[in-house]
Amino acid sequence: MKVGDEDGQIGELVARLGGKYPQLTGEAVKTAVGEAHRRFVGRPVRDFVPLLVERIAERALATSR
Repeated sequence: MKVGDEDGQIGELVARLGGKYPQLTGEAVKTAVGEAHRRFVGRPVRDFVPLLVERIAERALATSR
């Protein structure tokens, strides 16, 4: 996966999770996604990073309700 593609998918993820958790601020959603995404910096296989980031961020957001 190209970096630009991954960045685009991460941006879409922020929007999707923002809609799913409207009670949270946009900044809280961006922070959760950013923290999850940073866990994969430097990892060679990038194909599933957006999916893994979504799962990690969603768990974090669900507990902060």
